[in-house]
Amino acid sequence: MHRSVLTKLAVMTLSLSSAAALADATTQPIETPAQRDARMAWWREARFGMFIHWGVYSVPAGQYEGKPIKGIGEWIMLNAKIPVATYAEYPKQFDAAKFNADEWVTLAKNAGMIYIVISSKHPDGFAMFHTAVDGYNIFDATPFHRDPLAELATACQKQGIKLGFYYSQDQDWHHPGGAAARNGHWDKAQDGDFAAYVKNVALPQVKELLTKYGPVAVLWFDTPTKDMTPELAKQFVDVLHEYQPQIIWNNRLGGGYKGDTETPEQFIPPTGFPGRDWESCMTMNNTWGYKSDDRNYKSTTDLIKHLCDAASKGGNYLLNVGPTSHGEIPDPQQQRLVEVGQWLKRNGEAIYGSAASPFSRPLPFGYATNKPGRVYLSVFNRPADGVLWLPTTSAIRRAALLGQSEPLTIGHRDGGVTIELPKAASDAIADVVVVEFDGTLQTFSPPVEPAAKGKYELGAAYADFGGNAHIAMGRPTDRKGVSVLLSAPADQAKWAIKAANAGTYRATADFVTETGEAGQVMLTAGTETLTGELKPVPSGHAYVDLGTVKLAAGITELSCAATPAAGVKGLRLFAVALEPIATP
Repeated sequence: MHRSVLTKLAVMTLSLSSAAALADATTQPIETPAQRDARMAWWREARFGMFIHWGVYSVPAGQYEGKPIKGIGEWIMLNAKIPVATYAEYPKQFDAAKFNADEWVTLAKNAGMIYIVISSKHPDGFAMFHTAVDGYNIFDATPFHRDPLAELATACQKQGIKLGFYYSQDQDWHHPGGAAARNGHWDKAQDGDFAAYVKNVALPQVKELLTKYGPVAVLWFDTPTKDMTPELAKQFVDVLHEYQPQIIWNNRLGGGYKGDTETPEQFIPPTGFPGRDWESCMTMNNTWGYKSDDRNYKSTTDLIKHLCDAASKGGNYLLNVGPTSHGEIPDPQQQRLVEVGQWLKRNGEAIYGSAASPFSRPLPFGYATNKPGRVYLSVFNRPADGVLWLPTTSAIRRAALLGQSEPLTIGHRDGGVTIELPKAASDAIADVVVVEFDGTLQTFSPPVEPAAKGKYELGAAYADFGGNAHIAMGRPTDRKGVSVLLSAPADQAKWAIKAANAGTYRATADFVTETGEAGQVMLTAGTETLTGELKPVPSGHAYVDLGTVKLAAGITELSCAATPAAGVKGLRLFAVALEPIATP
């Protein structure tokens, strides 16, 4: 899947233009909101799934001609520019004798995962199922001579786990005509007609996946290029609706189709995707497919943080494993899944079936999820005084550690609610506090306090909005945050900031830009207004120096607006920074 060039493709596909959205609306079958909710219900409740990248790339395992190849393991054919005929010899060494479908599904289930998505064909073109298209598949071309997808389908049905398939419908480096990444083909054997490839390889194999393995929960497309036209993409959509009308599919088909889900990769978007279902896919180490020298594993605590973070923003977490060519999931990956499952057995109530946090900004101590009458607080960063502060004006009926009957002491401070934690943590990873209330929890945005060295970092994603300002979902996003679209002076991103003492600060506005975007920027702090000019720059980030501003002790209201230059529809504010340069 997924190298740096692919990240750009993925970011492009998870932020479609309005024209693409229109094409999507006019070519997909009509579905009422109620029908969509019913189809998506299990997925929205699941929150946690297993991604499996298993393929013939696990044979070289990151090595080619005796040398380590940089990049992720499953992209070794492209990264090393391995000739088609040479790469096609690897299946002869692919003896997956230790593969056991029941053990894999049991591992996922014990980890608390509700569904599995496994690679059925990666861009290397090798099918991990018994396909009638040609002999380049695990059944016909390897000593294994079995169909692991069929075995997984049986094991999943037996254990009550949903099963989905990853399929690279666009890039295929083995079959003639398959689209190629970045610099095109490196072997004449790859040349050919893309439409013919779709007709003779991709579409028939997708039909096989939808008809041979029982109910398919998810079809996870990947790496679309410009070759996937709306007309070609529609053929896949028609097949999905014909054979598996209840299937859930993602936004990486191409051809202008949004699909059902957004797919941020290797990061959790700061605000999720309001109004869209989404799922963040992540690796445990640095690679998706098995790579023998990659031992840079995330800790179990970090994996659980990612799960809680995704759930707190209304999304799912698809966590990857990369089995070896022998059919074994590496021990470090198994151990982490066991530990995640143990935490979920104690605290899964805070994750499964939960809604996004009711609070508009991140909580400094951890993450919040929401259910009717309850908020769950997953505490990873225990405050020094042991007191949690919540920006809510609602009356709290009760607060307690999840699974315990002893109530916690509730108080009030700074307009919000305090909850006193026990003197010692009861969970080695994260305690979960259940907060009970009546009706709808009433929350407010607390003033922003300075970060390290007195600097204010005002992310636009967490601002309050004025006018028609809104998160720029239809434009490029950034791993560290999202931008807010400012199309007229009345559109504002607004914050309240709190300063212990008066001081002078240098103000800088950070904009996400495309080539040629320009305009005037205005920052108002209390009664003082600073102005600056965003000059035409290439795509990327542009920083506008707005000069200095004096802040009084206490709370100051800030707002940022812009006047786009002629012909520019809007400017995308990423953040405002206030750097202290003088204090009394």
